Amino acid sequence: MTWRDLVRGLGEVLFPPVCGHCGGLVEGSGYRYLCQECARRIDFVRPPCCETCGHPRYGRGECEHCGGFEPAYGRARSAVLFRGPARSLVAGFGRRGGVHLIRDAETVFRLSPAVLALARGAVLVPVPLHPRRRRERGLNPSELLARCLANAAGGGARTAALLRRVADTPPLAALDRESRERLLKNAFALARGCSFTAGLRYLLVDDVFTTGSTLNSCARALRQAGCPSLDVVTFARG
Repeated sequence: MTWRDLVRGLGEVLFPPVCGHCGGLVEGSGYRYLCQECARRIDFVRPPCCETCGHPRYGRGECEHCGGFEPAYGRARSAVLFRGPARSLVAGFGRRGGVHLIRDAETVFRLSPAVLALARGAVLVPVPLHPRRRRERGLNPSELLARCLANAAGGGARTAALLRRVADTPPLAALDRESRERLLKNAFALARGCSFTAGLRYLLVDDVFTTGSTLNSCARALRQAGCPSLDVVTFARG
């Protein structure tokens, strides 16, 4: 135990952590910032799930969530569904004041066997923010998640900033897939001085898979630059 652990432990005795979703006290949940009740409400994505978008599959035939979508990557996996406490975690670690919640993202990854299987031995590539947006936010959630996933997976997983965002697009949340794809065309490029190693697997990492447009734009940029093997992992599936 280090002095940092001692200080942190003393601080939590004096000021017990509160739940990042409901604000209640956290005790015995297995998470640092989720109470027992909210921890039970995390919806993990379990097989079977769609190979293209990572959403759980409840029947045969074409996936109702990504029909007609043509991925530039191989497989997609998400750890949890983007609702309830998981949504609060994403909102929290996406801003400077809530960055401490990223610790529970690592716990979630450790409880997601399908995600860990993809990440072990892979090069984890976070989806980049435009430099202006990165300065405004002071952090990139995808970078934080990539580090958490590397820690959780072990097995030689490591992070690498292989992409840069060259187009400063407007907010995309209210747009459909077609509109997003139009705005994101050529929005990403290989980072200067970067290259790929034959035989390695590469894994795009982002916070939420919604329409898949951002991830697919990143995947196209990596493929065009010669990326040999590419899959996708997100913390949550919207």
